[in-house]
Amino acid sequence: MGRRVALNALSLRPGGGGVQTYIRELLPPLAEAVDADVVAAVQKDVRHELPDGVGALVRPTADGVVRALHGLRSLGPADVVHGLDVDVPAWRRGPSVATVHDLAVFDVPWAFSGRRARGERALIRHSLARVDAVVAVSAFTAERVAAWFGRAAVVTPLAPSTDLAPAPDEEVERLRARYRLPPRFVLHVGTLEPRKDVTTLAWACRQVGLPLVLAGAGTRSFPAPGTIRLGYVARESLAPLYGSATVVAYPSRYEGFGLPPLEAMACGAAVVASRVASLPEVLGDAAWLVPPGDGERLAGAIREALADDERRREMARAGTERAAAFTWTATASATAAVYRSLGVCL
Repeated sequence: MGRRVALNALSLRPGGGGVQTYIRELLPPLAEAVDADVVAAVQKDVRHELPDGVGALVRPTADGVVRALHGLRSLGPADVVHGLDVDVPAWRRGPSVATVHDLAVFDVPWAFSGRRARGERALIRHSLARVDAVVAVSAFTAERVAAWFGRAAVVTPLAPSTDLAPAPDEEVERLRARYRLPPRFVLHVGTLEPRKDVTTLAWACRQVGLPLVLAGAGTRSFPAPGTIRLGYVARESLAPLYGSATVVAYPSRYEGFGLPPLEAMACGAAVVASRVASLPEVLGDAAWLVPPGDGERLAGAIREALADDERRREMARAGTERAAAFTWTATASATAAVYRSLGVCL
């Protein structure tokens, strides 16, 4: 039998956020980066998303505890087993690797229900006590892995989705018309949850006098006046949506990487974000960075971006250049190097 790499990809879901993007975008170049058969355990309803060259180990569609239990099932004989969202099978032969996307359930437990925080902490502890190598998506997350578990982690950064780039003007105008967007607005894209701090962003936008447009799961029920709530926006509409915004804001209080603002940069948007956790590492000098939770400073950064059109365009150009430095080919190559560091000949 030839060499075999087995991946736990059960976190892959239709649409989704950073973890789903990681799995979806990593698989094609990873299959090219290793001289081995690559198989991935996926839920039944996303089997069709696996690229050519990656075999499917189909599991029932489930979430929560049931999905975690499916993740403990063996992936069969393999030269290396990799949990793409922390968890690895309870039984396996050969070395194993776990990717850690963040340690929010340890660092900011207030952002989760007690039950979810306890469950995810147990899962992370269980996996990181048993795997042979740890991958982290940012230097910040690697530092948190060392602080909580005393383990070194190899950093393999995320990258913008390969289908995201500045949209043509005609696509931007069609999207503006479809959603009846105002001429100038602040945009936030992402699932609403406490650590994203959209409440402070809504307050800052009211101080500036600019509409806030929310796109993502849960946004239609956001209880704040003066917001335009789009709900879930299809993937193919994201580039023109980013391109239509005057400013994209991401005032999160905690991130393991921070993919949405980097993807906004890839689409040519000017970005304002929090100077917290991984965001300065990812965004560098190509975004306005403000202290987390500081509505006055957030409003001030938005005003600054609005006041100088040329400065805003310069920042947008710098952001596009920075986003281009992150590629999934590089991430896959670094991931394959982790496998080889464990003595696996791939």
